[in-house]
Amino acid sequence: MRITDLLIKETMIMDLQAQTKDAAIDELIASLYKHGRISDPVLFKEKILKREAEASTGIGGGIAMPHAKTNVVNEATIVFAKSSKGVEFDSIDGEPAKIFFMIAVPEGAGNMHLRTLATLSKLLIDSEFIDQLMSTRTPDEVTALFDARQAEGDEEAQSGGKEAGHSSDRETHPVTKETSSEGAESEALVVAVTACPTGIAHTYMAEDALKKMAKEMGVTIRVETNGSEGAKNVLTPDEIRRASGVIVAADKNVEMARFDGKPVLIRPVSEGIRKPKELIQKALQGDAPTYHSGNKTAEEPAKEEKKSVGSKIYKDLMNGISHMLPFVVGGGILIAISFLFEQVGGPDHPLYKLLMTIGGDGAFHFLIPILAGFIAMSIGDRPALMPGMVGGLMAVNSNAGFLGGLAAGFMAGYIVIGLRKLFAGLPKSLEGLKPILLYPVFGLLIAGSIMYFIFDPVFSTINTWLVSGLNNLGTANAVLLGLVLGGMMAIDMGGPFNKAAYTFAIGVFTTSGNTNGLMMAAVMAGGMVPPLAIALASTFFKHKFTEDERKSGLTNYVLGLSFITEGAIPFAAADPLRVLTSCILGSAVAGGLTQLWKINIPAPHGGIFVAALANHALLFLLAVAIGSVISALVLGIWKKPMVDRV
Repeated sequence: MRITDLLIKETMIMDLQAQTKDAAIDELIASLYKHGRISDPVLFKEKILKREAEASTGIGGGIAMPHAKTNVVNEATIVFAKSSKGVEFDSIDGEPAKIFFMIAVPEGAGNMHLRTLATLSKLLIDSEFIDQLMSTRTPDEVTALFDARQAEGDEEAQSGGKEAGHSSDRETHPVTKETSSEGAESEALVVAVTACPTGIAHTYMAEDALKKMAKEMGVTIRVETNGSEGAKNVLTPDEIRRASGVIVAADKNVEMARFDGKPVLIRPVSEGIRKPKELIQKALQGDAPTYHSGNKTAEEPAKEEKKSVGSKIYKDLMNGISHMLPFVVGGGILIAISFLFEQVGGPDHPLYKLLMTIGGDGAFHFLIPILAGFIAMSIGDRPALMPGMVGGLMAVNSNAGFLGGLAAGFMAGYIVIGLRKLFAGLPKSLEGLKPILLYPVFGLLIAGSIMYFIFDPVFSTINTWLVSGLNNLGTANAVLLGLVLGGMMAIDMGGPFNKAAYTFAIGVFTTSGNTNGLMMAAVMAGGMVPPLAIALASTFFKHKFTEDERKSGLTNYVLGLSFITEGAIPFAAADPLRVLTSCILGSAVAGGLTQLWKINIPAPHGGIFVAALANHALLFLLAVAIGSVISALVLGIWKKPMVDRV
């Protein structure tokens, strides 16, 4: 693709004035909005910040590439900007960003943003090209520079750039010199895999850095990319067999069993970008630990070892919950709709039976096994999936419920890690038996036995006690719990506190019998309040919000009614003390009122669209309205008028 097709001269900023990351993002978005490339700058910024929360797009070397794909983009655009002083952008190398490419792509544009990022990454690996960009003075010079550089790449590809692993087509296996004859087997070959968490810029930057350095060194290399669209240029068993060494420059899990018995360098993807020569030299010399399938080597990224226990547990838990949520939402809403038909025709109504069978006996039957299985897989990789899922199923059958499933997932994951250490000393001839026999049999036997004799009885008792306690909560205690859950939904609007409250409500939702939906009403009301409060405040206290904020406030009506708490994030980021405090207050009140009025919502998501399914629909809407008005008033009165802002 041609970068200059998306580089719009009118949007370029040749002297970025921003001094902070947030201000830089605002200035770039303002250029997009001014020239009609996006229709809603606040929603677009929300998407940008959501992407930044995953990992900074400051890719190092003075470059930042914030990007978003959303339906508020009118036309695909790249905003080029440069800053003479530089902006701290949380870059991977800790250096300030001086050149910016903000990529805006419409929702229906397929994988255009991925191809754009990959193409830009390939060009920006060249430090000389970056220096040339910094020296440009006009948009015309920027466009001409990109045209010339891409023309050089096209010419190189036509004149033999596809040799020795330098194919411009990432989908195909290049014809390399080491495969042209039998004698070529004696030539040195290095194979590599590059991957980053988002599978976009760093993946391809590391690939191109390794290829470029290999070409300078006269080394044959084959690089597999594990990008956002899956693995490309996948290494063949023959290439792996003949390679002197393997480079895995990755910040996420890649398929490692195929490298069993090979010298493997496992490094962060950033080292693939910054230290390609060092990695290639070590791989050529076989200067790396021998990798044994199922065992981590001593040189895995230190970043993994430095993670706190809390962050590791949270990551594993979120892996389980993220895979479970589609079952919760899909099954839960079908169950909720089935209740409508039950009220019309009783339990024998055919649509009630159909929806309950699909949602209850179908999707909901998998909730806890899926949760446990993917928690276990996050800890112990693929061998832990099966014992984790079986442990989760045993928790369901024994009434150990949600808590038993959580315990099963963590227990199964660490059992597999223990088995890897236990079997590490087996003869190499038995290595192949580990994944197909030893891990499945012993993992299942140990995990199942622990569940049967210990966890099932213990958590069944705890679960029974919890359900009984919820069923018998006095009004005051129920209201207090609702206050806490509702307030937690607004503390970080999608972060750990929000997820903890929602996870608790799901656990009660799936196991609580008569209280089914009570806690869900509290968290749903609490989660709807922040965006609705922002919308109300920006409508009735207009002089305290910018024009853009008021426009975005209108969209928060829709987001809030849909139970999408994240709509309030841009406002909270700009004024955290006032926005978060006011939202927590209103969300807590809304959550408490749902318990005071004993409101039950038999669906895990949907906001106003499932409110009709509540036993007291009007009271639920009233609780949300009261909480939203309280938050809006507190925020509107507390917030400084525009003229008073510093």
